Amino acid sequence: MSEWIVNMMTSLGYLGIGLLMFLENLFPPIPSELIMPLAGFTVQQGKMNFGYAVLAGIIGTMLGAFPWYYLGKLLGEARLQALADRYGRWLGISGHDISKVCTWFNRYGNRAVFFGRLVPGIRTLISIPAGISAMPIIPFVLYSTIGTTLWVLLLTGAGYLLAEKYTLVDDYLGPVSKFVLLALVLGFLIWVGLRQWSRRAS
Repeated sequence: MSEWIVNMMTSLGYLGIGLLMFLENLFPPIPSELIMPLAGFTVQQGKMNFGYAVLAGIIGTMLGAFPWYYLGKLLGEARLQALADRYGRWLGISGHDISKVCTWFNRYGNRAVFFGRLVPGIRTLISIPAGISAMPIIPFVLYSTIGTTLWVLLLTGAGYLLAEKYTLVDDYLGPVSKFVLLALVLGFLIWVGLRQWSRRAS
């Protein structure tokens, strides 16, 4: 993976950064924690401009956020409620549960999108509930861009400072991403188990 990322960035330059960050949003196993620190190292070598590298990363990330957003919007709250009412009993999920989640997101959506863009493992997926809840596109783009800018700046700056040791960023943040995803899955399974237990008890 790392060799492919290096080859892509070496051959395509800023376009490579944008393309890699776009793909990273569609396929989370491609790590931004490696892409942007490599860009920072390349800047440190004098082969790229820091501002342009960051801009390419932001544009690629934002373009990659739209497919997930519109997938969520295509599914929609009403359709998910209908699916949950029809099939959700196997997981202990109802249309009312979906409605509560969407209500929560409507209340905290701006903050959820902003902070979600800063959390490995969530930053890609946060576009889906934004779309499901029909978050207006302007706030979605605004808060996504702010969060993404901070994330890209952090990674690029770290790569610039670490130079040849830029892979340390991925070494430390990569496990965090896996831990967050595992915690989300376990949290969901525990929530489902507790709901089924409470229903049987009642």
